[in-house]
Amino acid sequence: MLLETPRLRLRHFQADDVPAFSAYQSDPDVARYQGWTAPVPVEEAAPLVKRFAAADPALPGWFQYAIELKADGCLIGDVGVNLHENLMQADLGFTLAADRQGYGYATEAVRAVLDDLFARGLRRVSAECDVRNTRSARLLERVGFQREGLRPAFTWLKGEWTDDLIFGLLADRRPPSA
Repeated sequence: MLLETPRLRLRHFQADDVPAFSAYQSDPDVARYQGWTAPVPVEEAAPLVKRFAAADPALPGWFQYAIELKADGCLIGDVGVNLHENLMQADLGFTLAADRQGYGYATEAVRAVLDDLFARGLRRVSAECDVRNTRSARLLERVGFQREGLRPAFTWLKGEWTDDLIFGLLADRRPPSA
């Protein structure tokens, strides 16, 4: 385990996560604003999970934290961190199974990851989301991110141009409650 909260374990992915990972990635509502297209069959999920399991959160590049619910030991989502080569900034993203949304799990997981990143000396964390993804935008604001901009028709995704909201969080401007 890498990080822990009252209700969650944030850990490396493991081989037995493949079915749950495939299931939430295959949900069209979960995938709607993400870069992949549902469904994600087990055969495609397995090599992703294997790659995630081998990654190191201290090294530059993407690292996916598996979000495990302590109450039942079930994988319910993930938080991705793309650590910059300078080890002082990162990009952040998150995905949560549809049936686990609305309980504060994503907020709890993102806060834990941010606490860890800033404790390691990062100066800035960035995030972006589709302007229509109001739930993700609200989560980012709830944990202290500031909206920094709007990029109209910036991303070509799933056959359409999407507007992107840009968010940032600086270590020295992070609200005490975040």
